[in-house]
Amino acid sequence: MTRKTRRLWIVIACLACVGSAAALTLRAFSSNIVFFMAPSQVKANPPSPDRTIRLGGMVMAGSLHRINENGTPVNAFEVTDGQAAVEVHYTGILPDLFREGQSVVALGTVQKDGGFTASEVLAKHDETYMPKEVADELKRTGKWDPRFGKAPDASSWDTMTAKKAGG
Repeated sequence: MTRKTRRLWIVIACLACVGSAAALTLRAFSSNIVFFMAPSQVKANPPSPDRTIRLGGMVMAGSLHRINENGTPVNAFEVTDGQAAVEVHYTGILPDLFREGQSVVALGTVQKDGGFTASEVLAKHDETYMPKEVADELKRTGKWDPRFGKAPDASSWDTMTAKKAGG
């Protein structure tokens, strides 16, 4: 075997090792990535039930239902982005700042029936904060233009859509 051939095999072996390491790293990261989705995206293209996502939007006014099952708080509410709403089920104590008409991000999975089972619910921390993904989605759907002040209350979105569609 000549020097040139030996050097070629060493380079090929090194490239194979680096490629294998990169593939293993990417595979490990892909199983831990959690994507953010708005309710309209979940309705249009639901992820598989075994995929954990972050669902973000505004808690629809009048949608919160709390019950107590054997001493455990069970909560159901709807999260909307103004175009679609997804029903969220969460077992546990909701954050103190959780309110209807406020932005929320829920971590969990979409069920086969279209509902969402949350393992964690995050509420905004003051009246001016909104998660970047929620703000971007509101801007994208035309529900909010930050030049005109804070985001509208979620209960007004249906009337805003009707006005926009009607003229």
